[in-house]
Amino acid sequence: MSSIVLFGPPGAGKGTQAQRIMEHTGLPQISTGDMLRAAVKAGTSVGLEAKGYMDRGELVPDDVILALIKERINEPDAANGVMFDGFPARFHKPRPSPP
Repeated sequence: MSSIVLFGPPGAGKGTQAQRIMEHTGLPQISTGDMLRAAVKAGTSVGLEAKGYMDRGELVPDDVILALIKERINEPDAANGVMFDGFPARFHKPRPSPP
């Protein structure tokens, strides 16, 4: 399985490039935002957990997102890889060592 992740700030053209890559490779796009909204709407346990964070204006923790991703990448259309959209939502940047 190969996967593609595009990084960049809002407005950088990630969506445009993702569409081109998907057309060329046939990989399905995994949008964590879409998956979260669907899980909340369906009232799943992960969706309800995510809703609590979203209602407080917080980012949904990576472990909750990963639970959704694990389910999605096991679907038949993802057997050859996926295109990630919106994950990871944050990066853990290394901090400089003190002198």
